[in-house]
Amino acid sequence: MNKPDSDKIFSGSIPEFYESYLVPLIFEPYAQDMASRVADSPAEQVLEIAAGTGVVTRAMADALKPNVRIIATDLNQSMLDHGKSIRADDKVTWQQADASNLPFADASFDTVVCQFAVMFFPDRAKAYSEALRVLKPGGRFLFNVWDHIKENEFADTVTESLCHLFPTDPPRFLARIPHGYFNIDEIAADLFEGGFSADPDVETIAERSKASSPSIPAIAYCQGTPLRNEIESREGSNLKEATTVATAAISKRFGAGKVECKIQGQVVSIRS
Repeated sequence: MNKPDSDKIFSGSIPEFYESYLVPLIFEPYAQDMASRVADSPAEQVLEIAAGTGVVTRAMADALKPNVRIIATDLNQSMLDHGKSIRADDKVTWQQADASNLPFADASFDTVVCQFAVMFFPDRAKAYSEALRVLKPGGRFLFNVWDHIKENEFADTVTESLCHLFPTDPPRFLARIPHGYFNIDEIAADLFEGGFSADPDVETIAERSKASSPSIPAIAYCQGTPLRNEIESREGSNLKEATTVATAAISKRFGAGKVECKIQGQVVSIRS
């Protein structure tokens, strides 16, 4: 499936909004979970692909032993720069890299980690083959994906609200990419095509997404993800108006004060 280039672009002010709004809203609980899973098995060399602004990177740096070395990579240098500016850590090396063409030797890492990003890869089987190539024999590839958008209520509400604002050409980024790769059979087939032979272990994890006001998730999704690129590409679009419409829809569904909803993802683990 070909994806618009805008689906992969996290630049401009997106990294700042992503870290300030989206990370605490949906990513932090899953980052802690991922770091604890990495810490469950001995590892000295850990590669993180599509690290974004480093929420998992920081969680792993806290959870793993002092001798562990983490290389955090991302396609978007602006995301890495923002992540690196948040906290310096001797365990972590930040490096720009394409997950489909990793600049590392074969069998270099004990563990490869990716949080909520494989959905963005234009050729997932190729990216999986690269993860397999750089893993040591018996090493682990750990990643997670979001479940169907209906299981992630803020994202669903924002998406539906924008359908009303742009009825002839609704921005469907959230449903198409972050919440568009949840079928376990499809994931297993892509892993097999990428060269993995074992059956993946899959666990569904539901969490609660909380915010102090309806505007927080609206800003998070409309301005802290590539949904912003879709909104701004629409003729006559107004990012402020789109965010206001999303805020009103969240307020109508979840209340005008503190808001809370269900989020749900799936964790996939497979051995090389």
